Amino acid sequence: MGSPEILGSIGPDGNAAGAFQFQPPEYRPRWWLHTLLFVLTLCTSTVMGGIYFGWTPVELAALGWPRWMFHPVFITEGLKFSVPMLTILFAHEMGHYIAARRHGLLTTPPFFLPMPVPLWYSPGTLGAVMRIKQPITTRAQLLDIGAWGPIAGFIVTIPMLLVGLALSQVREFPNEAPLVYFSEPILFKVLARGLFFPGLTGNEDIMLHPVAWAAWWGLLVTALNLLPFFQLDGGHIAYALFGDGHRRWARRLLAAFVVLTIFWPGWALWAAILVLVGPEHPRILYEHEPLDRARRLIGFTAIAIFVLCFSYAPIQFW
Repeated sequence: MGSPEILGSIGPDGNAAGAFQFQPPEYRPRWWLHTLLFVLTLCTSTVMGGIYFGWTPVELAALGWPRWMFHPVFITEGLKFSVPMLTILFAHEMGHYIAARRHGLLTTPPFFLPMPVPLWYSPGTLGAVMRIKQPITTRAQLLDIGAWGPIAGFIVTIPMLLVGLALSQVREFPNEAPLVYFSEPILFKVLARGLFFPGLTGNEDIMLHPVAWAAWWGLLVTALNLLPFFQLDGGHIAYALFGDGHRRWARRLLAAFVVLTIFWPGWALWAAILVLVGPEHPRILYEHEPLDRARRLIGFTAIAIFVLCFSYAPIQFW
């Protein structure tokens, strides 16, 4: 057990009050658990990447399950998706980790989360998380930790998106053909239709290379993490930038967010979770300390990244 120290906390009247809190003991990562979760996540995302490969070609499907899942072609194509996907997630978590460590906060390595049920059209992973074992007490800490994760993931996603689009192809589809349509955030649309595939006709669309598909998921993950609620990265950033202003507007923003369920039912799950936990960010001890200009610039950069990555209806079935 660690030694106790007196730390400030927020009292019912909104003022700082003394409180006893134990310092966390020395942390020793359970590397076996981190490794096991990473390997499982690599497997589940590789399977989904292999399925995405032509939605399992006939010659592989004819082998029957599970033989086609262990076919070298299936595994190779799956790795073309899973390796860049996990690289983006790793960069995101390392952004958080390095920022936390720079502030001297005790932090776990990332826990990768395999998807326990292979949902169709999914990336095969629930993402990755890390735990900070000491309280965040200043707006500067909150801004750095919240912003550098999505910024790092975004930086890694850009070259993967460029390479993936360069390897993608245009195919023609009959107008009556059923399609699963992955929406195009602003950044994706600018690069795909403005740089690589200008002048597509009405019945043509882009068949994404697995690397481009991983980058697409990277953009979506970045946007979801930057939603300005609760203890999501975006909630950290909004609270660090605007303080009580964010807390006053959080429920109004949530009401506007609920409207998005009209366009994509998937937002309903997010809205339900945010209603249960509350959209406001928890208070921190030194919430009235101002941010310096450089950190405010970092925060607004993260907001710009959110705009570039966000799509109001990520996946549509036609």
